[in-house]
Amino acid sequence: MLDRIAETRARYEDLSVQLADPGIHADPKRLRELSREHSRLAQVVEAAARLDRARVELQGAQEMLADAGGDPEMAAMAREEAQGLTADVERLEGELKLLLIPSDPLDDRDAVVEVRGGTGGDEAALFAGDLFRMYSRFADRRGWKVEVVSVSEGTAGGYKEAVFVVRGANAYGDLRYESGVHRVQRVPATETQGRIHTSAATVAVLPEAEEVDVQINPNELKIDVYRSSGPGGQSVNTTDSAVRITHLPTGLVVTCQDEKSQHKNKDKAMGVLRSRLLDARIAEQEAERSRDRKAQVGTGDRSAKIRTYNFPQSRLTDHRIGYTTHALQQVLDGGLDEVIERLKLTRQEERAA
Repeated sequence: MLDRIAETRARYEDLSVQLADPGIHADPKRLRELSREHSRLAQVVEAAARLDRARVELQGAQEMLADAGGDPEMAAMAREEAQGLTADVERLEGELKLLLIPSDPLDDRDAVVEVRGGTGGDEAALFAGDLFRMYSRFADRRGWKVEVVSVSEGTAGGYKEAVFVVRGANAYGDLRYESGVHRVQRVPATETQGRIHTSAATVAVLPEAEEVDVQINPNELKIDVYRSSGPGGQSVNTTDSAVRITHLPTGLVVTCQDEKSQHKNKDKAMGVLRSRLLDARIAEQEAERSRDRKAQVGTGDRSAKIRTYNFPQSRLTDHRIGYTTHALQQVLDGGLDEVIERLKLTRQEERAA
């Protein structure tokens, strides 16, 4: 582990020097790559520094215990401090070992998030709207930016479908665990008898693909343009700016009407298409790797029920790791930090094993 720490520190210092060079800003793509790696390695360097300090403090406590001589009060105090610091050193060593596990290179990517209402009709669309709001608020808390690609509104509110891109440090690495079926149990606003209904929405989180990741043949695309429309079918645009792209070999269809510019909508739609094609390739690779052992968290099985939101009991349960909290409203207001950190820790432990 010492060699890995030394290598990480050396690489971190090298990146710090490169990022301080004004010339690097002339290449935004290279700057982004180096900044992401620098940010990731900073976590290891900081954890190693905390461990070094804890070890020095432990050594001091052990020396104090050895020098206590016949002073029982000083010996008891030194022994108690040494025991606490020993526990701290063991905990920090465990955290550092997990951080030293090579991360998925895709974790640093921006995330394409697709939320769709599932079973439950209008209530499912309303719940999909709640999930969109939850992720938007979580992004705000992280200092990330949300770019809407397309939305299809439900007849009673919420969204039948919402596609958006989350841009920020480690966006995909954090949000990837949200992929799957989210189930809600609550009394719908339209329910007159007060009965609890169960509905669902699906979430797909894809790493944003770059052009070098996926090569798309323009001859394999069917591109349609049409006028954007708002609620009730009212025209909100007087030009054919909305874009629908169909990838003929796979049948994948992507639409975008959020921008007033047809060119910008096309660029956004192409970005989502590349991400879906990259995600399909990753899914094939994951299927190959998991034939012998099914990962508990993995990359997120979209057909599996991963989480239940129970409103009557204000309870959220993540079924993959057995995590439960009764702070449901806090989570829906963007407080996803604890559950995501637990999911990340589980995945790191699986990879370490």
